[in-house]
Amino acid sequence: MSLCLSNNVTNNHDSGVFIRLNDRLHVWLDRWQQRDELTHWSDRDLHDVGLSWSDVANEAEKPFWRA
Repeated sequence: MSLCLSNNVTNNHDSGVFIRLNDRLHVWLDRWQQRDELTHWSDRDLHDVGLSWSDVANEAEKPFWRA
């Protein structure tokens, strides 16, 4: 039995793992940035969107991986 190896064969499955990992990291970074920005909003801004400082504190205390 012989093995025929070719340099022309590509593995399309490996790149999917990196794409999903990259997408997940971007979601986490966006979530962290949005929560950080929310802590800098004024009372007026929070009132306009119907949030209280306790809502902001609850959101800001969440780890970045939790939605």
